[in-house]
Amino acid sequence: MSGQVLLIEDEPNIIEAISFILSRDGWTVKTHSNGADAVEMVKARKPDVLILDVMLPGKSGYDILRELREDPEINGLPVLMLTARGQSKDREIAERAGCDAFMTKPFSNADVLETVRALAAK
Repeated sequence: MSGQVLLIEDEPNIIEAISFILSRDGWTVKTHSNGADAVEMVKARKPDVLILDVMLPGKSGYDILRELREDPEINGLPVLMLTARGQSKDREIAERAGCDAFMTKPFSNADVLETVRALAAK
């Protein structure tokens, strides 16, 4: 399977790891690291799957996701949220905001790949 993934993440090590994992599987990976203009980037790139960090400079991933879900043009985009904070309340906030999958850092490479494949197949 292949397609385009947009990764909105501000940690260089995470960007490098996820880009490598997905590129090796045939995905085209575009990256962005600022929350302030992330919604515009999603609209411009039109990815098949979005991987979205919770804590970003400029705007939180939760706020970005809420904006995406309110926009009829892109509200069906599959979204995997990543966070270093894996408490149940963080997961609940992400689910209420409309995420399709939730993963805590650190994550396994296999889990990221499996989740992206499953989201793209929806």
